[in-house]
Amino acid sequence: MPRSMWKGAISFGLVHIPVDMYPAVDNKGLDLTMLDRRDFSPVGFKRYNKGNGKEVSWDDIVKGYEYSSGEYVVLSEEDLRRANPEATQTIDIVAFVDAADVSLLYFEQPYYLAPGKGGDKVYALLRETLRKAGKIGIARVVIRVKQHLAALVCVGDVIVMNTLRYADEIRDAGELKIPTAHDRKAAITDKEQRMAMALVQGMAEDWEPEQYHDTYREDVLALIEKKVKAHQTKTITMPEPGEQKRETGKVIDLVSLLQASLGKKPSKAAADGEDDDDEPPPSRKRRPAAEQDEDGEAAPPRARKSAAHGTDRVAASGAAPRRKSASKAAAKPAAKRVSTVSKTSVTAAKSTGAPSTAAPRRRKAA
Repeated sequence: MPRSMWKGAISFGLVHIPVDMYPAVDNKGLDLTMLDRRDFSPVGFKRYNKGNGKEVSWDDIVKGYEYSSGEYVVLSEEDLRRANPEATQTIDIVAFVDAADVSLLYFEQPYYLAPGKGGDKVYALLRETLRKAGKIGIARVVIRVKQHLAALVCVGDVIVMNTLRYADEIRDAGELKIPTAHDRKAAITDKEQRMAMALVQGMAEDWEPEQYHDTYREDVLALIEKKVKAHQTKTITMPEPGEQKRETGKVIDLVSLLQASLGKKPSKAAADGEDDDDEPPPSRKRRPAAEQDEDGEAAPPRARKSAAHGTDRVAASGAAPRRKSASKAAAKPAAKRVSTVSKTSVTAAKSTGAPSTAAPRRRKAA
């Protein structure tokens, strides 16, 4: 067990509970050392006197407050304690509130509180009272030279003191562009909501914090081991030529993405950008039936036919000169093909004296 970092008492009303404070978290980061890339020697920092440039040992360092330019008031640990002895030695509970009323935004750093000598019974009394009342204690405490707002929470058999951020430390989210419930651009259909709920329910499981760990740290440590084994400890890896950062793609069809997440093949309506229950977005147009097969996928391109057969196909599909196809690239060749077909039919009619077949077929399709 680590050494206690603070000794004092919890105080509310006339109740006084001696406690010791212990850190509740152990930050496991990657301890990287700065090196000089010319010879890979560690880069160090010196505490030096800015007046004469000489190095200063820890024993000769004291703290001071600059009250004017270049002028300081020296403050020792005893000075800081005497400024307000009660504040530096007690966790003063000022109110009890519902736990659900305190947003997660305010929680900052957790600490374990263990009962001090002779404090077991009163410690247990506070713990059980918090548990049965469903409340948390809001307190003030001074740690080092800063006063913190804190929440005393019952977690199992331990009272945890979690320091809180002050309200003026929380930035206003109103500065962000967040879609509202009535924003037309972010309107959610019933079908999208049902599919999202199905996805959430399919991924629901019990909270087991032990199964989560820092996979990125593990990957970096594996890379370090690999470089050591390959004798590449002094090799500086540079980005590959033309390598680009991964960019987040735009969400084109939310229904298709939800269906893919659920392990289903997107339906024909979803592939066309249409909803079974709702109107399709105005920006997406359904592809002509001639360009789709039964599965809703684009049909392979057909060989170019004769003028007469081409006229029949245009008439049967009901295509009009102004109608846009699914692809702009295919629109121009299609328009030229229709124009060629019409001119060929008219030329053939003039040369043989027979009436043109293009107009009657167009009226029949209409």
